[in-house]
Parts: sequence; C-alpha cells; structure tokens
Amino acid sequence: MPDLPMTIAETQALPRPDRLRAGAGRLQLLLRSPVALISALTLIVLVLVALLGAPLAQEFANTQNLRLRFFPPFSLEHGWGYVLGADALGRSMLAQLIVGARTSFFVAVATVALAATVGTVVGMVSGFIGGIVDAALMRISDVIVTIPSLLLALAVLFVLEPSVVNLVLVLAVARLPVYLRVARAQTLELRERVFVEASRSLGASDAAIIWRDIRPLVVPTVMTVAMLELASVMLAAAGLSFLGVGLQRPDVDWGTIVSEGREYLTRAWWATVFPGAAILITALAANLLSNWLRASGDPLQAGALGASTSREEAAGR
Repeated sequence: MPDLPMTIAETQALPRPDRLRAGAGRLQLLLRSPVALISALTLIVLVLVALLGAPLAQEFANTQNLRLRFFPPFSLEHGWGYVLGADALGRSMLAQLIVGARTSFFVAVATVALAATVGTVVGMVSGFIGGIVDAALMRISDVIVTIPSLLLALAVLFVLEPSVVNLVLVLAVARLPVYLRVARAQTLELRERVFVEASRSLGASDAAIIWRDIRPLVVPTVMTVAMLELASVMLAAAGLSFLGVGLQRPDVDWGTIVSEGREYLTRAWWATVFPGAAILITALAANLLSNWLRASGDPLQAGALGASTSREEAAGR
C-alpha cells in the first residue's frame, strides 16, 4: 500500500529538507490536477493584472468621453482601451475592470488577513487558557454568529462613511468567529500533546508554548480555511457595493460597476455582464483551488487524488 501524503500541519513539523520534499510532492500533485492548476493560474493572472495594470489604468478608467457613451464591445475603432466597450459616461470598461480588480482583491485579502490573524491569536489563547476566558470569548463569538453578516455590514456601513477601511473592518468582524473556532478547536487538542507537556516541564511560559509549539501546527489549517473564505468575502463585498452601501466613487470595485450598469442592462448589457463575469470567474477559481487545498491536506483524500491522476495518465498512454 503506497504511503499517504502528509497533512499540512505534519509537513510543518518536518525538518527543512523533508519539508522541501513534501512541498515538491504537493506541487507535483497540483500539476497533475488540471482543474486546480487552471484555477491557480487564473488567480495568479488576475492578481498580476490587478497589481501591475491598475496603476497604469487608474487615470484612463476615470476619463469620461460622452461621445463614446455606451460604445459597444469587441471593436477596435477607438483602440484597445475600449475593446470591452464603454459605460454611461463613456469610461473604458476594460480600464475600470482592471482598477476594480485591485480594489476587490485588496478588500478580500485584507479582510481575510485581519480576521485570520486576530481570530487565530484569540482562538489559541482561548483554547490554551480555558476557564472563564474561554467561556467569555466563545459567548462573544456566539453573539457575532447569531447576527447575519450581511445585515451587520448593512447596519454599520449605513451609519459610517462607506470606505475601503470601513468595509474591511466590518467584513473582518463578521468573519472573525470562523477562524477563532478553528484555532480554538485545534489548540484544545494540541495542548494535551506530549511535546506541550515537555515544554511545561522545562519551565516554558504559556505565551512561549503557544508561539513556539502550537502556532506552527495551527497556522496551516487556518491558511486553508482562509483560502476557502476568500471567495465568500469577495462576494460579500461585491454584494454590499451592489446594494449601494459598499464602496463609492472614486473607490470602485467590481460590485460598484455592476450596480452602476444595472440601470442600463437592456441597452448596454456589457456594463453589467463583464464585471459580473469577473466576480464569477474569480470566486469559482478560488473555490476550486481551496477545495483542492483542503483535499490535498487530508492524507486519505490526497491519496485518492494521486491515485486518480495516475490512472488518468496511464489511460492517456
């Protein structure tokens, strides 16, 4: 029976040479998984476009030309800048999509990073210390969970000024319990391990044990969950912008573009369809890649993935 791939947490516990070999094995598994590979490449291309293209397209995206109002797509009459058409104010759809990609990715990544960092730290402390601290933190988490995240975001953003910072903070608070509970559950199991007891017997403080012994085994699991949450946060941010309580001009994301174009859907379908397609493609790619990461991090599922791809390669020959 072939050896099963190791989990991400087990990989982190290996010496550096073995860790590099385990990472190379996961990369080979990715290269043999067409759906996951295409999803990863799609996200890489979109991120590069957002990082490199947005600064160059920023000014052009805000340039209005009423003579090109509702200029149809797939025409090079006015150059490549208008290949995806123009909106109600004659602004390039292609340039707006590029600039919107930067904002959409920034909001999603910043929200996930903030929620994951705070949630992981609080969850590890809660699970390791236990007692009244654990009970109090979990009750706060329960309160946040009972409030629908979209309703919470709507209420807060309606009172506060819509901005990138406020949007990130509201979405991060709404997603905080996810990471808190994942980190707490793992810490509750890890704190009973022999290596933790050994650190205690050597006089290590609670903070040192959490940072040195527990953190390296909790973070990989949290990173997998963060990848799963990336698409959800992006959809939530786009939904809030679509409802008019998210970002406002001059800040623009894909949800804002969809919201502005919906009034002209029958006259200029491209003003809504193209940003909607961008949201769909990004969310789908992130979900497919996160599902692969979750499967490859599980020894049994990873073994099944490897066996499946090997059979497909043998059949192709």
